[in-house]
Amino acid sequence: MENRSSAPVMSLGDWIITFIVLAIPLVNIVMLFVWGFSSSTNPNKSNFCKAYLILALVAIVLFFLFGGLAFMSAMSGAGSAGA
Repeated sequence: MENRSSAPVMSLGDWIITFIVLAIPLVNIVMLFVWGFSSSTNPNKSNFCKAYLILALVAIVLFFLFGGLAFMSAMSGAGSAGA
């Protein structure tokens, strides 16, 4: 494992370019994986991308969990609405 304390600090311009690339649909998903798991990427950017992917996964799971509960609730209510 490399020494993370010797990683260069990312400049403001580097972060602006990162956020611009992440604002492009579909490209952002690919670049999150590329930057997150590439050994040549700055460790700061790599950790940011890994954290972003983890939070996105949690959001997707919660969306389907609560969306599924809402759908099941709506379906059970729709069957008794006609009675």
